[in-house]
Amino acid sequence: MKRYLILLAIFFLQLSVWAQSHRLEFKTPQGNFKVMLYDFTPQHRDLIVEAVKNGTYHEALFNRVIQNFVVQGGEHDDAIALRETGIPEDQHQRLSAEFDSRAYHKMGALGAGRDDNKQKASFLNQLYFVVGKPVLPHELTELEQKKGVDFTEQQRQNYLSEGGLPRLDGDYTVFGEVYEGLEVLLEISKLKTNSKDAPLQNIPFEIIEIQD
Repeated sequence: MKRYLILLAIFFLQLSVWAQSHRLEFKTPQGNFKVMLYDFTPQHRDLIVEAVKNGTYHEALFNRVIQNFVVQGGEHDDAIALRETGIPEDQHQRLSAEFDSRAYHKMGALGAGRDDNKQKASFLNQLYFVVGKPVLPHELTELEQKKGVDFTEQQRQNYLSEGGLPRLDGDYTVFGEVYEGLEVLLEISKLKTNSKDAPLQNIPFEIIEIQD
C-alpha cells in the first residue's frame, strides 16, 4: 500500500510538471537540478524565460546560502542598493507580486527576492530556492493567527510531511519548484559561509531552458 501511494505521488508530480509550459535546468559545480515554472504566475515565468534567453544570468552566482532557509542567487541586495543610489523609490524597477495558493514555500520552491517595498514587488534579477526545515502543526496554526491566513489542505499536508518556509507565504512571490535534483540544492545549502552568509567558494550557475 505504501509503495502504491509513493508511485501515485510520483505520477501526479510528473503530470503537474508536463502540465506547465516552461522548464529550466540549473547547472552548478555541485550538480544539476531541474525546475518547472508555474503558468499561474505568468509575469515571473516570462521574466526569467526572457532573462535566460538574453543572458541576464550569465556568470551568475549563488551568493547567499543559509542552511534550512534558502539558497539565493543573481543580483545581490548590496549591488541593487548601490545601483539605485540617488534614484527615487517610485522609479525603482520591480515586478508586481503574484500570489497564488498553489505557489507556496515548500521545499525546493523557486521564489523572487525583494526589498521592503510595501507592494511586495520583486527584484528583476534575483531568485532563491527554499531549503527549509521541518514544520510542526502548532507553527502553522500560529502563523494563521498571526498573518490572518488559512493554509489550504494541500499546503498543510506538504509542510507537515516535507517541511519548508510557510512564514514567507504571501510576502514573497513563488513562481516555480524543483522537480528533479533537490539533493543538489541541499548539498549547496550546507557549504561553509562567512558572517554575511556568502559562501567561501564561488558557486556559479548556468540556466538553460529545457526544450523537449
